[in-house]
Amino acid sequence: MGEFTGKVALITGGSRGIGRACALAFAKRGAAVTIGYASNQAAAAETLELIAGAGTKGTAIQFDVADGSAASEAVNKVIAEHGRIDVLVNNAGIAVDGLVMRIKDEDWDRQLNANLRGAFALTRAVARAMMKQRQGVIINIVSVVGETGNAGQAAYSASKAGLIGLTKSVAKELGSRNIRVNAVSPGFIETDMTSQLSAQVKIRMLDSIPLGRLGTPGDVANAVAFLASDAASYITGEVLKVNGGMYM
Repeated sequence: MGEFTGKVALITGGSRGIGRACALAFAKRGAAVTIGYASNQAAAAETLELIAGAGTKGTAIQFDVADGSAASEAVNKVIAEHGRIDVLVNNAGIAVDGLVMRIKDEDWDRQLNANLRGAFALTRAVARAMMKQRQGVIINIVSVVGETGNAGQAAYSASKAGLIGLTKSVAKELGSRNIRVNAVSPGFIETDMTSQLSAQVKIRMLDSIPLGRLGTPGDVANAVAFLASDAASYITGEVLKVNGGMYM
């Protein structure tokens, strides 16, 4: 029996990268896992195979997190299938880099919608069910640049900083109903995004990390699983840094 046996988790952006690692972390610990994904059906199917290999039930729902109606419908599907929802991991997000003088309005809007509005829409959708249960956990995946800022990432940084504010505010609103809300803030993680960087850029990145390596999706997933567990039952409104010491 795993520590999440009988629990139900919804993880957005769950078809690959950090989201996939989170899905597997919950599956290996016994949870019934639903992944949300935007478009990559092949990657979603592969994640479901990995979840099945972990010996638990997995389902996938394709939807746009920034669409409030679609977010509510996705949550309702999870509850209709399982009768409850215990954990929401708001991981879905995009990054479109560009200097503030050059970034287009549509690129600003896309990032704020996917990274911040999407998390808000799903949080609002699960809040009522979790309040009735008088129990639940919401974990938002933010970013080190939401804490430090980063040249060329004004929109992305703003969206993640906003998500930190959302985390703390909702933690205060829902704490009395035994609903905990926290954030995990990854640093440089080995994902599809960082794999496209040049060797020179990676060397500069490593120079800024005291532990001397990039993080893995598993490093982030382990932090998420901890915050969702009973071991973190007295932690809410926190931002847990998973960055190898690059920002303290």
